[in-house]
Amino acid sequence: MTMPSRVEAEHVTHRFDDVVAVNDISLRVAPGEVVGLLGANGAGKTTLIRILLGLLSPTEGSVTIMGEPPSRATRRHLGYVPQTLGLYEDLTISENVAFAAGAFDVPAPNLEGDLKSMADTPVSALPLGIKRRAAFAVALCHDPDLLVLDEPTSGVGPLGRNELWGTIHDSADKGAAVLVTTHHMDEAEQCDRLLVMADGREVAAGTIDEIVSGLKTVEIASNDPVIALAALEAAGLLALPAGRMVRVPGCTEDAVTTGLDGVVAVDSIQTVPATLEEAFMTMVART
Repeated sequence: MTMPSRVEAEHVTHRFDDVVAVNDISLRVAPGEVVGLLGANGAGKTTLIRILLGLLSPTEGSVTIMGEPPSRATRRHLGYVPQTLGLYEDLTISENVAFAAGAFDVPAPNLEGDLKSMADTPVSALPLGIKRRAAFAVALCHDPDLLVLDEPTSGVGPLGRNELWGTIHDSADKGAAVLVTTHHMDEAEQCDRLLVMADGREVAAGTIDEIVSGLKTVEIASNDPVIALAALEAAGLLALPAGRMVRVPGCTEDAVTTGLDGVVAVDSIQTVPATLEEAFMTMVART
């Protein structure tokens, strides 16, 4: 049985004058599910998020939150961490959390760890990693049914990113629907499903296995991978370094061999399954 969606978009398009920022996008996020919006900067992810939150009205299509159009009432079900974090810089961590809890008429949650030890520190004086954790605490203070996160780990180191993703999965395990934007492939792999965007359009959707299924990469070993990489790029092929190997996604062995003919010797060549990053780059290159 299909779970009811906490957020659903149907054929959403949004234009800024003559610029189509979001072009015919549909998605749904069910309770306990982590759905990732994957795309480069400018792909339309943030604009789509703002439409889903009711901060922008779609030019075409429709959006529902908890089965209703976005409104003041549906916002009570939302926890949101924008790219800008949404914190008051002149307030402390505890004051930010208390303010958000008061707005939702719930008790302020107890702070733990570094947030507790730095609870009385103004946000402006905090390192970025602590700021992002504080933003999560604010977004989660009322136990939202839908958690929307726009590039929530941007600028945070690997350890901090891992801790924030632990919080994301904890929220999903408790039944929240989670929608998160990212351009990090390792973060995309932590999502249950992905919607891949480029130039405002959907270029792929589904699980990682579904997105990557059937896509191949030509992998070559050469005595000079740097020259091989340059030759393949000069031939108009999408070539990626991989240690002492060069990988060419979405291509044939014949095309790679032609691109390298007379330029550099090839020690071995084989066709292998593509990675998610290679699949993403191939799809974006085709738009």
